[in-house]
Amino acid sequence: MTDRERVRVLVIDDSAFNRRTIVKMLEALPNVEVVGYACDGEEGLRKVIDLKPDLVTLDLEMPRMDGFTLLRIVMQKQPTPVIVVSSRSNDEDVFKALELGAVEFVPKPSSRVSPVLMDIRDVLLEKVREVTKANLRTILERRPPVAMPRLIEPRPPRPAAVPGGDDFQMVVIGSSTGGPPALQTIFSAIQEPIPVGFAVAQHMPPDFTRAFADRLNRFSALEIREAANGDAIRPNQVLIAPGGFNLEVFHRSGEAIVKVTEPKGHQRYVPSADALFTSAASVFGARLLGVVLTGMGNDGARGVQAVKDHGGSVLAEDEESCVVFGMPKEAIATGRVDAIVPLPLMCREILRRCRVAS
Repeated sequence: MTDRERVRVLVIDDSAFNRRTIVKMLEALPNVEVVGYACDGEEGLRKVIDLKPDLVTLDLEMPRMDGFTLLRIVMQKQPTPVIVVSSRSNDEDVFKALELGAVEFVPKPSSRVSPVLMDIRDVLLEKVREVTKANLRTILERRPPVAMPRLIEPRPPRPAAVPGGDDFQMVVIGSSTGGPPALQTIFSAIQEPIPVGFAVAQHMPPDFTRAFADRLNRFSALEIREAANGDAIRPNQVLIAPGGFNLEVFHRSGEAIVKVTEPKGHQRYVPSADALFTSAASVFGARLLGVVLTGMGNDGARGVQAVKDHGGSVLAEDEESCVVFGMPKEAIATGRVDAIVPLPLMCREILRRCRVAS
C-alpha cells in the first residue's frame, strides 16, 4: 500500500468522548479516512463485515461483546489489521489481544474519560503510519510456508571463548511490531533447560514489559523476566529490556552484567536493539548471535554491523513471516546478515548455531 492510497479506518470504542477524540486524531493524517465508528463489539463486528475497513482501532473493554471475542471472530471471518487502543487496567489483556491477531497496541493514559487521551496522539499516528506503509497482505497472512534458512554469506569459524565460559552462548534479539507473538513462538519452543543466555529489546512503552516477561515465562523452560540493573547474563535465562529504557551489556569482574539506561538524545525506538546489540558485541565478541525479528523502522541495523565487526553472527526474519518487514529489511540491507530465516524455523536455527541442537 502506498502513501497516496487512502486508508479506511473503523473506530470501535464504547465511550463517545474516546470515539470523537480518536477520530479527530486519525483525521489529522492526510491518507486516512475514518469510514465509521461503533459503540460496542456487536456493532463493531457488523461494521467490519459491512464496511470492510483497511484498519480497525479497538477498545477491549466493551459491553455486549468484548474486544477479545470480536478479534477472534474477525480474524476467522474477515481478517483485518487491528490496533488495540485500550486502558491499562490489565496489561495481560494487551498480550492476549496480540496473540489473537491484533497488530499493535496503544495504551490509553486513563481508564476514565479524560482530555489526557490526547497524550497518545503522536504514538497512535506513528503506529497507524507504520501499519499503513506495510504490506497489509503480509500482516494478515500469519502462517508462512515452511522453508529452509537462506544463507547469504559463509558463517565464520567458531572462535575461542569469551567471558562466560567455553560452553557459554549469548543471543540478543531485537523486535517491534509483531514481536510479542514472534518471541512467544521462539521461546515456547524451548521446553528444556539450555546453556544459552538471551537478552531482548522489544519496542514497548513503560510498565508493560514485566507483564510481558511473566507471560512468556509461563510458556518456556527458560527463566524469562524483566531485566534490572546489575543482573548477570546466565545460561537458561532471558532478560527483557524494561519498556521505555535501553538495556546494555557490560563486563564486570569476570562476568557479563546488564544495566538499564536512559535513552540517549532523541532516540526514536526504545528499548533500542542497536544499544543492546552494540554493547553485547563488545563483551561477547565472536560468541554473540544477534537476531532481528519483525518490526518497524531501522533499529538494529547499526547493531548488526557491530555484532559482525566483533566476529559474531546475525539472523534476520524472512519477509514472508514478518508482520512488518522494516527492521529485518534494514538489517539485511547492511549486507552483513548470515541467514534469513522464517519465524517457524527461527528457534531451531538459533539453537543449531549455538550447538544446542543440530
